[in-house]
Amino acid sequence: MDHNTGLDEVLELLKADNSTPLVSALQVLMNAAMLFERQKALGATPYERSEERLGYANGFKPRTLNTRMGALQLKVPQTRGVEFYPSMLEKGQRSERALMAALAEMYVQGTSTRKVKAIVEAMCGFEVSSSQVSKATAEMDKVLGPWRERELGAVLFVYVDATYEKVRRNAIVEDAAILTAFGVDSEGKRRVLGVSVAVSEAEVHWRLFLESLAKRGLHGMKLIISDAHSGLKKALQAVFPNVPWQRCQFHLQQNAGAFAQRIEQRKEIASTLRRIFQAPDRAEAERQLKISIDSAQQTNPKLAGWMEENVAQGLTCFQFPEKIRRRIRTTNMVERNNRELKRRTRVASLFVSESSILRLVSALLMEQDEAWIGEKIYLDLREV
Repeated sequence: MDHNTGLDEVLELLKADNSTPLVSALQVLMNAAMLFERQKALGATPYERSEERLGYANGFKPRTLNTRMGALQLKVPQTRGVEFYPSMLEKGQRSERALMAALAEMYVQGTSTRKVKAIVEAMCGFEVSSSQVSKATAEMDKVLGPWRERELGAVLFVYVDATYEKVRRNAIVEDAAILTAFGVDSEGKRRVLGVSVAVSEAEVHWRLFLESLAKRGLHGMKLIISDAHSGLKKALQAVFPNVPWQRCQFHLQQNAGAFAQRIEQRKEIASTLRRIFQAPDRAEAERQLKISIDSAQQTNPKLAGWMEENVAQGLTCFQFPEKIRRRIRTTNMVERNNRELKRRTRVASLFVSESSILRLVSALLMEQDEAWIGEKIYLDLREV
């Protein structure tokens, strides 16, 4: 990917997104870049004895920088014995564009030390060592890590799902599974609960992820919504055996289409399932299901057998009030977030490690979680 073309594409993606970029990560990057520039101005690293030293570090001065991304709380490095002021603070809107590009490119390139080094040099106008870049990304992880490990508390409805990104492992390009959990808390607001990057969706990886949610205090669940991936189902049974499970109705419709004997039958099968799922109560849904199974038994016994074994797993939501049922019967909320993640990560055709994927996805999900905090309630839980 051409360097300038890639940055421009990233910037256009960011501009197209109406949400506020992650302020805390921007602060970390900008503060780190200013430290690098002060070090260059002094001609020596901290505590280094050098004949080339021009001055000394003299603490920090707080400054709030208002940008279109939000207010950045900066620590402007001060000096003694040499005149210094960070060049990025003098560049106004250009520094904002450069900063957005740098952060985005750090993420989409999998936080490649060499790539980040080149961008920081372009942004600050001087050479930066690999160790300095590594330190800056480590500082980012200090922001993102605690967010991933924060206490969760009571969450009534939990949605879990996975998506995939390409990663290079030992010179081989493979898939990496991004395991995510979302929820609706006791106030009826959406929350991002957790994220993990694993080799696959095998039971062991799902179980470790779900156990991490439990250790962080996740409790009070009334329903878990997911698809029927075998590894996930086994992990849910092991970690949260007493929580009712709702199989995603949308995925059920997709799965049922595989039993169509002709392509034109898929719409008819989907219509049959929608009629069941849109019944006014569970009794009527079960009546419609029985009628559909009996009818299919005559013409498509494989479909009938599949429906008898699976469709009832999508009726758990009927125990809740009709006014919230539409939003707890599928994993559509998670699917929308997965599409947004793909939109923001598509610039990177390949990540260099699982940690680089985790850093990017954590930043985007942290941003989404902060946005949801300020939104109106997602579910009216007064009757639940």
